[in-house]
Amino acid sequence: MEFVGYIFLTLGVFITMEGVTWLTHKFVMHGSAGWFLHEDHHQPGYPHVFEKNDAFFVVFAVPSMMLFYFGTRGEINWMFFVGLGILLYGIAYFTVHDVLIHRRFKWFDNTNNWYLRGLRKAHKIHHKHLGKEDGECFGMLFVPMKYFREARLSTSKK
Repeated sequence: MEFVGYIFLTLGVFITMEGVTWLTHKFVMHGSAGWFLHEDHHQPGYPHVFEKNDAFFVVFAVPSMMLFYFGTRGEINWMFFVGLGILLYGIAYFTVHDVLIHRRFKWFDNTNNWYLRGLRKAHKIHHKHLGKEDGECFGMLFVPMKYFREARLSTSKK
């Protein structure tokens, strides 16, 4: 595979990870298998310094690390770039979710960007449910368009 193919593979994995994250969030984290780890993330008083929900970082980091390992044995192969796509999505998820939405780390000023405000609104709707039932807005980077439209409209009125 040529270099351009590896770039497209990495980008494809990055985009696919949004679907994997949505499915994992809805059916594992809000299901009986993972709620015991995710529940504290929905409790009042969030954000906590550390929470059980942070264990899901490992769930996604281990396959990425394994793909890096096997993707560099001998010469770099396609597995390296799949691992890279997972890693880049993990960095984006951490930055958007933990830094910009929940403000667990105060690295950036609170931005007024319409895209980030749309993500924040969708995530706020997700967190209005304290239990695992009746959840909505399980995505992280791609959420229903109505939240982006609302954010754009509120920006244009200012």
